[in-house]
Amino acid sequence: MEDRGAPGALGTGDPLIGRDDDLRLVRDRLRIGSGGGALLLGGEAGVGKSALLDELAGAAGAAGAQVIRAAGVEFEADCGYSCLNQILFPFLGSLEQLDATLREALRVALGFDSGRPPEQLLVSNAVLRLLQTVAGGRALLLVVDDLPWVDRASTAVLGFVARRVNGLGVSLVAAARSGELRPQEGTGFPVHDLPPLDDDAAARLLGSRFPGLARGARRRLLAEAGGNPLALLELPTALRPAAADSPAVLPLTRRLETLFGSRVAGLPAPSRRLLLLAALEGTGDLGVLQAAARRRETGCDLDDLAAVERERLVHIEEDGQRLRFRHPLIRSAVVGQALSGERRAAHAALAQVLADRPERRAWHLGEATLEPDEEVAALLEHAAGLALRRGDAAGAMRTLVRSADLSPEGPGRSRRLAEAAYLGAESTGALSSARRLLDDAREATPEGAGSLHSATASALLLLNGDGDVAAAHRLLSAAVESAAAVHGYRADDRALVDALHVLAVVCFFGARRDLWEVYYRAVDRLAPEPPAILAVLGRTFSDPVRTGAAAHGRLDALMAALADDADPVLVTRVGTGALYLDRLGEVREPAWQVVRTGRDGGAARRYISALIHLCLDDYLTGLWDEAVELADEGLRACEEHGYHAFAWYFRYIRAIVLGSRGRTAESLATAAEVIGWADRHGAPCAAHYAHHAAAVAALGDGDHVLARDHAAAVSPPGTLASHAPHALWVAAVLVEAAVRGGRREEAAAHVRAMREAGVAAVSSRHAMLVQASEALCTEDDGEALRLFELALAVPGAGRWRFERARVRLAYGERLRRARASVESRTPLRAALAVFEELGARPWAVRAEQELRAAGEGRRPSGAPGDHGLSAQQLEIARLASSGLTNKQIGERLFLSHRTVGAHLYQIFPKLGVTSRAMLRDALGTPPGDGPA
Repeated sequence: MEDRGAPGALGTGDPLIGRDDDLRLVRDRLRIGSGGGALLLGGEAGVGKSALLDELAGAAGAAGAQVIRAAGVEFEADCGYSCLNQILFPFLGSLEQLDATLREALRVALGFDSGRPPEQLLVSNAVLRLLQTVAGGRALLLVVDDLPWVDRASTAVLGFVARRVNGLGVSLVAAARSGELRPQEGTGFPVHDLPPLDDDAAARLLGSRFPGLARGARRRLLAEAGGNPLALLELPTALRPAAADSPAVLPLTRRLETLFGSRVAGLPAPSRRLLLLAALEGTGDLGVLQAAARRRETGCDLDDLAAVERERLVHIEEDGQRLRFRHPLIRSAVVGQALSGERRAAHAALAQVLADRPERRAWHLGEATLEPDEEVAALLEHAAGLALRRGDAAGAMRTLVRSADLSPEGPGRSRRLAEAAYLGAESTGALSSARRLLDDAREATPEGAGSLHSATASALLLLNGDGDVAAAHRLLSAAVESAAAVHGYRADDRALVDALHVLAVVCFFGARRDLWEVYYRAVDRLAPEPPAILAVLGRTFSDPVRTGAAAHGRLDALMAALADDADPVLVTRVGTGALYLDRLGEVREPAWQVVRTGRDGGAARRYISALIHLCLDDYLTGLWDEAVELADEGLRACEEHGYHAFAWYFRYIRAIVLGSRGRTAESLATAAEVIGWADRHGAPCAAHYAHHAAAVAALGDGDHVLARDHAAAVSPPGTLASHAPHALWVAAVLVEAAVRGGRREEAAAHVRAMREAGVAAVSSRHAMLVQASEALCTEDDGEALRLFELALAVPGAGRWRFERARVRLAYGERLRRARASVESRTPLRAALAVFEELGARPWAVRAEQELRAAGEGRRPSGAPGDHGLSAQQLEIARLASSGLTNKQIGERLFLSHRTVGAHLYQIFPKLGVTSRAMLRDALGTPPGDGPA
């Protein structure tokens, strides 16, 4: 925390000089006692952030609010949820008032219980609920100083709380030096940067504390301090009489660090040793400090704290249980001045008194140890496991690295380095660190290059670097089979299961059956039985054309499990299993939770995977604007974290939305970029996605030959390529392009292949498209119209808005060609309404042309249509005439039932009707023509 100088300057009890406007703004934002709010207080070191926090806390407490204070600790920044421990430790008794799920999650996260690592969103909800419980209807102010030194897990939770405190009676204010927060930290906090004092306020502050300063000294100090209150209060005490006339030689921050160092150096040796213990212990727990100080080797006692307090380097909280440094630079100066041997001795003493806290004890032992020590390395490895079970993959990675540093040369060191590399490559997004760790693992022992963790990390690095799919597959498949030959195919072998998940991705990229053989053999041999998700992926992610439909039952069970376990790893893996069964909509909310956690600094690869799933579902269901926004976010995330192998998904989304909206040249150019990347890296699956986007763009543009060629590049006409999952998504496009390009026999052959493979059983979307594709190929008008009607009647097909609108367009075209011009207008109007809403201009133009050919004069987009109704109003009237309720119409058209009612209120007088029963005659709807 920032040193506020002596009482009467910036200390509690006297008004802050020059901060009236800032205090007013902060109080307005926090709304203490009147709803709550959140604010991040920024500013340079020494500008008075901590003093402002003290003023707020003191005033709030005096007004009857409950005040909770905590601060980030430099030496606990790698210890997950350590700041939450500070905040919530006094309220452990209140945990019993939470429901069991939240209570258990919080106890595990805080390290009081063991168990499965809770999902960060669950921990965040538990903290928010506990704060409400603790408040108990009173105003509650939570003050967190030194936010950049708060551990990442706690920072993410605090950001979650900050976004939700409005209206809950909880106010949250945090402080951080400007420029010290990483981009994802502080998300959710509105920011107020505390500026330096203006010239008048700075002069008043300096004069109030040092009234006897000579004019020249005063002028020099005011110029050097630049309005920084801490410099104004501290620099005069270090000046010799002539010092104020000497030129400035150091930047302010360097000068202050030097000042703090000199104050520490002036303490008696026992006080310095005690202060070093406090700096390294990190939490300020006086009980721990007292126990450590009693050890003979420390050479100090808690009584030595008196000299430190007199120097105002620390202060003791009112409850007498915790010590706090008045400024983080004091702690830095203490550690910086200590000799390496003194630091090791302090760490060793702390480790001895923290036997009941294994993670912190292991960390202190690690810092106290110089030579390789397998016992300490094993303790650190165990601590890494605890961090991983708590969901702190980044903390686990750092702890494993330290464990490896202290491991004797040999397989143990190599294994720990490889596991740390795996965590960096697979979860945290630390790919550059993973590369260095893998190199170290290989240097440690030759076996290090062949372990499962090493191979899995290497495969991911190959995919995201200059390597290709074939090399990644060779490496990973060989490692899987070698490890299984030694240890067997055990379903509880986490390294093997994780390796198989990455192998599935590699095989998917390769899109060939022979690549999947190793995966199939391994999953079949896992004992006592393979994890359900691996079994599902083997059916839905490898060759969904032939095996996907049979996996619906097992996927149902996995979906049900998500209700109880929103672990980001499980969410994204289940989403992958659901992709080609068109069930991504069932994991939308958990996927959004993963995205929100990723934006707050959570595991990067899970964040990117969830974005991919949301983008794909958005395209299929017509949320195109959101799809493009999320695709842009995904591209930025891939670039930031180095996951270049996954960027093509987002380029595909951009290409297919652009193409569907008529921006054909941009779409084809983007698709060509993806195809080029896929060719260089031997990833035909990525090329298949790009060909799909290009085919849709060309089809909309009327270039049926180009559309057919792109679709055929995924799967030749008459066959559904084996282990090319995207052949499912391209099949109907190929049929339409072939029919419109005069290749009806090719189209018919492809429809037969779709029927024989049972594609209609995969999802409602494919059931609709199989019927519609067969209708396109059928020459008999009566049979074709019957098939179109069956396609539009498929239950659940309304979810696939763009593709259903295309089926309606084809149906309307066929009706008109069958000389049923009046009847054709209804499906054509419905298709046009969707195309216009989506911005699918090429398709809207086709619908307009067909409507004109059917005898309906078409006006410019947005102008009134028949009877003075818009296209959307016509669709609402048609659905209402078929007997649907307002709620049912709203579900069809993605409107609220109130909006439907408002439209009908306008429609009735325009049509001259007074009831729904009169709508059919007014619209000229043929009997029996209900909603498709």
